[in-house]
Amino acid sequence: MSEYLVIRLAEHPDQQAHWIAADSSGATQGPPVSGMLSEAKADIGNREVIVLVPSAEVLTTSVDIPLRAGAKLQAALPYALEEYLADDIDKLHFAAGPRRASGKTPVSVVSHERLAKWIDMLAKADIHASSIIADSYGLARIPGTISMLLTGDQVFINDGGDIELVMQDVSPSDALAAIGALDQGAGSESESDREADATALPRHVLVYCTAGDEERYQQDWIAIRQQLDSVDVKLLADGSMPRLAVTVATGAGINLLQGVYGAQKEYAGLLKPWKVAATLLLALGIIGIAAKATDYYLLLRQEAQLQQMFNTEYQQILPGVPETNDPARVVESLRRRVGSADSAPVFLQSMEQLSRAMQQNGEAQIVAISYRAGVVDVRVVAPNVAMLDSIQRAVGQNGQFRATIQSTDQDGEMVNSRIQIQEIGR
Repeated sequence: MSEYLVIRLAEHPDQQAHWIAADSSGATQGPPVSGMLSEAKADIGNREVIVLVPSAEVLTTSVDIPLRAGAKLQAALPYALEEYLADDIDKLHFAAGPRRASGKTPVSVVSHERLAKWIDMLAKADIHASSIIADSYGLARIPGTISMLLTGDQVFINDGGDIELVMQDVSPSDALAAIGALDQGAGSESESDREADATALPRHVLVYCTAGDEERYQQDWIAIRQQLDSVDVKLLADGSMPRLAVTVATGAGINLLQGVYGAQKEYAGLLKPWKVAATLLLALGIIGIAAKATDYYLLLRQEAQLQQMFNTEYQQILPGVPETNDPARVVESLRRRVGSADSAPVFLQSMEQLSRAMQQNGEAQIVAISYRAGVVDVRVVAPNVAMLDSIQRAVGQNGQFRATIQSTDQDGEMVNSRIQIQEIGR
C-alpha cells in the first residue's frame, strides 16, 4: 500500500497551503494541516507527493481522439483543441488521462508559465512532486450520479461521465442548471416536461459541503429535490481537504507532469548491472544486422539477374521494345492487352451493345465515354428525350446490361444527356 502527502496550493503564493497524508486505499493518515509550503517538507518522509493546484488556472475537458497514449497523442492534442482555446497553443501545456468508457479522453490544459511557477514554488520549498493535479479531480466521478463539492466560493461538479466543471460564486442550483440537470424556470412546466429535458443526465445528486454551507443552501436543497429524484448531502467535518486527498491518492486525476515536464529516468544506473549482457546483446545485434545486409545484397543480385532474364524474353517476343525496370507492370499491361483482365470483357461487351443502340438511333451522337469500377458513363446528344429513351431500352435489350438516364439538359434544339451503363447483378 502506497502512502502520499497531498498538498493543496492556494490561488495566491502568499496564502497558506493545506496538506494531509493519505494512502492508496482511500484512507487519511491524520487530520489536515495548513501553513507555509516549506513546513510541509517535514511531513513527507518516505511518502510520494501529490500536489493539487487551483482548477481556475487549469482547463479540464475531454476530446474524442483515436489515439490512446504516448507521444502521438501529446502531439495531436493541441490541434484537436486549438479552436476552443483563446491562447496560442505554443504557450500551453497539454496532459491527457486514460480514455473513459464513453470513448473520450480527458485532458488538462495549463499555461507553461503557470505550471513553471508552481514547479518553482515547490523547488524553493525543497519539495519534489510525483504528480501535479487540478484540485477539481479530487471530486470523485460516480457513474449515474451528479457529484458536487462546495469549497469556499467554488462549486466543483461532475455528472459521473464527461462533464466536469468548476464554478465561482454560484449556488448549487445554479451549478446544476449550468450543466442542464435543473430547469430554473420549472415552475411554469409540468413534471413530465422537466423529466424529458434532463433524460441525458443522472437524477441523483451527491453533495459534499460543510455544516455552514448545508444550512446556507437549505432553499436550494428543497428546490433541487422537487425536480430531481434525490439529493444526498454529506457534511465535511474537517473541510474539503480530506475528501480531495483520498480521491487523488487512489489514482484519480490527470498528472500535469507529462511530456517535457515528465520525470527523467537515470538509465545509466539501471544498466550498470547489465553491462556485460548488454555488450553481448549489442554484438549479437551487429552480427544479425550484418547477416541481414548480406542477404539483402544477395537478393538484389538475384533480382537483377531475373530482371535481365525477363528483358531478354520480353525483347524476343516484342523486338525493339526498350528494357523495363518494372516487369510486373509490363505483365499486367500484356494481360489487359489480350483481354485477360476482369474488367476488359465487360467494357467491350457494353460498348458493343451501345454501338447497336446508336445504330438504331442514327440522329444521336456520343460526345464522351468514361469507364470506372464496372460502370460506363456516356455523354449523348439527341434531338429529343424520346430518342434517349430508345437508346436506353436498346442497351438493355439483351438482358446483360442496364442503362439509366442520369441527367438531361436542353441545349437549343438538342438534348444533352448522361447515360450510365452497368452490368445487371453488379
